[in-house]
Amino acid sequence: MDADKARKLLDEAELIHSAEVVRAAVSELAEQIKSKLADKNPLVLCVMTGGLIFCGQLLTRLDFPLEFDYLHATRYGPDTQGGKISWRSAPWTSVKGRTVLVVDDILDEGVTLAAVKESLRRMGAEAVLTAVFTDKLNGKQKPISADFVGLTVPDRFVFGFGMDVDGAWRHLPAIYAMKEDT
Repeated sequence: MDADKARKLLDEAELIHSAEVVRAAVSELAEQIKSKLADKNPLVLCVMTGGLIFCGQLLTRLDFPLEFDYLHATRYGPDTQGGKISWRSAPWTSVKGRTVLVVDDILDEGVTLAAVKESLRRMGAEAVLTAVFTDKLNGKQKPISADFVGLTVPDRFVFGFGMDVDGAWRHLPAIYAMKEDT
C-alpha cells in the first residue's frame, strides 16, 4: 500500500481503542499472567508477525523468570479474509515438558490459534496457555477460547497494535476499524 492510500485509510478509520486504553489493558493482562505463571518458568512464544507489538510490550511487564521464542503461522498473508494455514517457522526452543504461553494479536475465528496449540501439545508441551490482545466479537463458534484476553473488538476489519491492513499501520499504539461500506 502506498503512503497516500495508507494515510487516507487511517483518516477515514474509526478509533476503537485509544492508546491509553491499550496500555492499561496490557498492564492488566501482565498482572493476570503473573498471578498464573510466575512460578512456572514458562516459554513465551510470540506468534509472528501480528503478536510482535503486544508481546514486546507484555514482556517488559513480566518480572519473573521465563524464556522467549517465536513461531510463525498465519492464515492471512496479504488478504483481509483468512485462508489456509501457512507454517513459516516452528519455535527453535524445545517445548517438551514446558508450560508454554502463546501470545498473539487477535482471536478472530480461532482456527490458527487452535492449530498452534494442538501442534505444541503434539510437540510435548506440558501445558499450553494463550494470550491474545483482542478477541473479535464475530458471533461465530470458535474452536478455542484464549486464557488471557486484553480487549474485545467489533466484527469489523481492525488494525493497529500488531494488526495490519495490507501491510500498513501494524505499529500504531491504538486500534482502529476500517471505514464501513455504506
